[in-house]
Amino acid sequence: MAKASKYTSKTPDENGVIHWSEAENKIWSELVARQLKCIAGKACNEYMEGLEKINLPHDRIPQLSELNEVLLATTGWQVTPVPALIDFDEFFRLLANKQFPVATFIRSREEFDYLQEPDIFHEIFGHCAMLTNPDFAKFTHKYGQLGYAAEKKDRVYLARMYWFTVEFGLMQTDDGLRIYGGGILSSPGETQYVYSDKPEINPMNVLDVLRTPYRIDIMQPLYYTINSIHDLFDISQLDIMALVAQAKELGLHDPKFPPKEKLAS
Repeated sequence: MAKASKYTSKTPDENGVIHWSEAENKIWSELVARQLKCIAGKACNEYMEGLEKINLPHDRIPQLSELNEVLLATTGWQVTPVPALIDFDEFFRLLANKQFPVATFIRSREEFDYLQEPDIFHEIFGHCAMLTNPDFAKFTHKYGQLGYAAEKKDRVYLARMYWFTVEFGLMQTDDGLRIYGGGILSSPGETQYVYSDKPEINPMNVLDVLRTPYRIDIMQPLYYTINSIHDLFDISQLDIMALVAQAKELGLHDPKFPPKEKLAS
């Protein structure tokens, strides 16, 4: 079962339109303005090109139909509204059908800087531009297909691959280190942190990625880099489930972070 959320997603009306309040559109506008400044010179070219293609409005939350028009024309993908949190089965099913889940709520003013669960700003600003890229779209589709068919114990390994690519992926380019992962692109703190001397940054090795533990509630101590977005297509062509089996035999790498503190009872 999906965990409980304190947020409630908005339901589209009979015409597929979601009615956002003035306050919600203002939060979106401020988030977009802040993050566009943060990622300048840091986001990969493919992301910036995708941002132009989806023609992201800055003054209001876009309707999903506006995004779908572009995504369908470029890579055959769509975004689809979902509750605030969904379980792995539904997540993988949607990706396997080229549907990217978007929770139709936006963070509160109190959680403006950070929230653990993905809201519509994270999903759209972080991910939708990259979904216009054929290599990224192919990789995400293959991931969904694998995850939907996989057993529960194998999905944990696949989740690590998604985490270190789609969410927190970096790319080494002729212009230097660039970001393509939506978890970084939508976070001002993580965007700055990546370029500090704090994290360890290693070249992509799929087997290592499958064996690398992570936590969702801290700055990442480790990132993996690809050399071009086409590397994701190449990864999608590997026998990933054979690599999962190998990772299970070898066991996990030691985590590069302290264990999560338990709340006092």
